[in-house]
Amino acid sequence: MLEEMRNDENVFLIGEEVAQYNGAYKVSQGLFAEFGEKRVIDTPITEYGFAGLGVGAAFAGLRPIVEFMTLNFAMQAIDHIVNSAAKTHYMSGGDITCPIVFRGPNGIPRHVAAQHSQCFASWYSHVPGLKVVSPYTATEAKALLKSSIRDENPVVFLEHEMLYGKSFEMQNDIELLQLDKAIIMREGTDITITAFSIAVEYALTASEILHSELGIEAEVINLISLRPIDENSIIQSVIKTGRIINIEEGWGSCGIGSEVLSIVIKEAFDYLDAEPARIHSAEVPMPYANNLEQMALPKIEEIVQTVKRLCNR
Repeated sequence: MLEEMRNDENVFLIGEEVAQYNGAYKVSQGLFAEFGEKRVIDTPITEYGFAGLGVGAAFAGLRPIVEFMTLNFAMQAIDHIVNSAAKTHYMSGGDITCPIVFRGPNGIPRHVAAQHSQCFASWYSHVPGLKVVSPYTATEAKALLKSSIRDENPVVFLEHEMLYGKSFEMQNDIELLQLDKAIIMREGTDITITAFSIAVEYALTASEILHSELGIEAEVINLISLRPIDENSIIQSVIKTGRIINIEEGWGSCGIGSEVLSIVIKEAFDYLDAEPARIHSAEVPMPYANNLEQMALPKIEEIVQTVKRLCNR
């Protein structure tokens, strides 16, 4: 955000506690000190209000970054996101663009109960006119956010609170990333594992266990872009491996895994050697109690056992 605000004076940040407090998670640390109150704007607790202000500013030619303290609160602003930001370019016959980024933590942050523990990836990915991305590594987060800010379309940028404190080695040679490309995190020949956000960590951990204990070589695809989704990378991987499993923190019903498996069944059915599978959170509001929350979340062992079954090991 700092680099893009220096690069383009039309970029500004708006949201709750983003300015003087440096952000609820310190993501905007130092921005208020450099750019002041006209470009780093603290708002009242009114998502409907400041999201609407951001959409209007985008219509007028600015490039707002709208931060939600959590995407759970973005439900208050869903009309602006879906009915205004996503649709106006189409409904205006291309005359009005909406270069805006809606960003904040999405998914299950742990121990904050059902109203603050939800993954809305499939919600936003369902809407024509929106681009939806969800990074895993620090390099992806930086390069994708820069690309999102420069894009002429509204982008929903899904972060994860549990990744804010995780350290990654930065690839400083990557400036931008396309908003429609997946990344192969691990090459493999026996099964394809697709995932996004923190679920990539589950997939990578499980793949190392499968390799060391059973010699199963899993290919791990970090989807990154959920709309548009990189169908080609998924299909080409399944053609190679003959098997696929999707991992996500969201609910299974109408989820990202449903879309991934639908693509595979339509485009690569004849290459499958086992039924497509998916692992997701339990179909319940997320419990507050730690033991119940752990039961509801996807588990490494569940991934390992499912892959073993699909590979007949």
